[in-house]
Amino acid sequence: MNVEEYQLTAPHTLSRRGEGPNPIDLHVGSRLRLRRTLLGLSQEKLGDAVGITFQQLQKYERGANRISASRLFNLSQVLGVPVAFFYDDMPESFVLSEAGDHTTIDEEQSETDEFASMARRETLELVRAYYRISEGGVRRRAFELIKALGGEGTTLENA
Repeated sequence: MNVEEYQLTAPHTLSRRGEGPNPIDLHVGSRLRLRRTLLGLSQEKLGDAVGITFQQLQKYERGANRISASRLFNLSQVLGVPVAFFYDDMPESFVLSEAGDHTTIDEEQSETDEFASMARRETLELVRAYYRISEGGVRRRAFELIKALGGEGTTLENA
């Protein structure tokens, strides 16, 4: 294929000064925080493992500072995930359509909100406690109880 024949797609627009963090940096940072908290690591411990301060890690997790390719690779090794993990579940608003245009961020706001609730400490503690229940029947009933309390109804027969 000749270079002139190859059509480049437009990149996601980069944030300008005063606009706040780029949405992709926010997403990568939230995935970093999610994996760190799932492993039960403090920002200080992870920072020490990769040779940065916990303050720098905070900036990465907030999307305030961009993570370089080499640092992202290093973080992926320490956290035991592939680099692609940090881009998983990226809202489609960040991905180009086949026509090469961007969809609006509002279209995926509910998915972003749902993802944010999954990364909260309370949610992670609940999941950890749930999986510490060794008896399958009790764990299933706890699951159904939480669904019922959340307004989703129950599917247990004769509970």
